[in-house]
Amino acid sequence: MILDMFPRQFYTIQVDRQLFHIDIRYQNLKVIGSGSYGVVCSADDVIAGRRVAIKKIGNLFQDIVDAKRVLREIKMLRHLGWHENVISLYDVITMPYGREDFTDIYIVTQLFECDLERIISSNQPLSENHIQFFLFQLLKALKFLHSAKVLHRDLKPSNILVNSNCCLAICDFGLARGLAGSHSMMTEYVVTRWYRAPELLCENSTYDWEVDIWSLGCIFAELLGRQPLLQGKNPYDQLKLVIKLLGPQRGASLNFIQKAQAREAVEKMDYGEPIPFEERFPHASANAIDLLKRMLVFDATKRISVDDALCHPFLAALTREYSRFPVTDPFNYDYEKRDSSGGSAHSIPSGSRTLPCQQLPLPLLKNPTR
Repeated sequence: MILDMFPRQFYTIQVDRQLFHIDIRYQNLKVIGSGSYGVVCSADDVIAGRRVAIKKIGNLFQDIVDAKRVLREIKMLRHLGWHENVISLYDVITMPYGREDFTDIYIVTQLFECDLERIISSNQPLSENHIQFFLFQLLKALKFLHSAKVLHRDLKPSNILVNSNCCLAICDFGLARGLAGSHSMMTEYVVTRWYRAPELLCENSTYDWEVDIWSLGCIFAELLGRQPLLQGKNPYDQLKLVIKLLGPQRGASLNFIQKAQAREAVEKMDYGEPIPFEERFPHASANAIDLLKRMLVFDATKRISVDDALCHPFLAALTREYSRFPVTDPFNYDYEKRDSSGGSAHSIPSGSRTLPCQQLPLPLLKNPTR
C-alpha cells in the first residue's frame, strides 16, 4: 500500500447507504458519484491538507474481468500518474486490511471539480482559447501514454476531469492496453461506441495509437459543436454515420481493414457528398477545421500523429511556450500473464508523484459542475 510505512487507524462511516471502512486521515466524506464499479466520495486528507476522491469497490473478485481492470488501472496509475495530465494516485487501501484474501479496495486519487462532459453540456461559454488549451493538454497526455506503449482505448469526455482553472487529467485506465507492436490479438471490447475508430468498428484484431487520435478528434468536434459528433445506436449504425461524415470510402483507403467482409460492407456505403466541416462548425477557425480533418481520417494509416498534431498551426503557439514533454519507460504488462483468479495484496502497486499544471491566462470556468 502507498502509505503503509505509517501506522494506520481506521473508522467506519455510512455514506449514502454505503459503509466505508477508511483511514482516519480521510474525513468529511461526501458522495460525488456511483455506478456499477462502486461509489466515489470526496474527502479531506487532513494529513496532506488536500481534497481527494475515494473510490470504493466492494467484492472486487466477484467478477474476474472487472477485477483485472481495477488492478490494471492501479498499476498504470502507479507508472503514469505523475504526469500533470494523468490523474494522480495517492493511496490504495485493501479490506480486510493487511490480508492476502482482501475483498474490498479503496482507491484515493486527485479530486477534480467536474468532467469535460458536464462542461460541454453546460451553458459555460468556451472560447477557441479554451478549446486549444484542452486539446493541447490531451495531446500532451497521449504523447506521454504512447511513450509508455500504452493505448487508453476509452477516451471520452466523461473520462477527462477538469478544474475551473482549465487544467485537466485523463482518468479510467481500466481498458488501457499495450501498443500493437507485438501484433498480438486485441479483441477485447474497447472504446465507447460514439468515440470508436473505424478500424475498431470494422473489427480489426490489431490496431495502434491511431484509435486514441480518432477518439480525441471526436472530443475536439464535440467541444466545437457542444454535442456528440456521431451518436450511433449500434456499431453498424456508428460506421454508417462515419461514412456520412467523411463521404464514401474506396480503393486504397480501405487497405487497413483486415476483414474482407467489412471492406465489402464499407465499399457499398454511399450516402452522397458529406456536409463540409466548415458548415458543421461555422464558428471554428480555419486552423481548427484543418486539424480536425487530419484527426478524423477514415484510413488509420493516414491519421495525424500526436507529434504532428502538437506542431499544427492550431496548437503551435502553445507547443512553443511549453518546455516540458516528459516521457517514461514502457509499461510492463507481464503481470497480466499470471493467474488472476484470486486477490493478492502484493499485486497492488504504490507510490506516485505529480507535476504542477502549467496554466495559461484563461477565464475560469464558471459553475463547472452544472
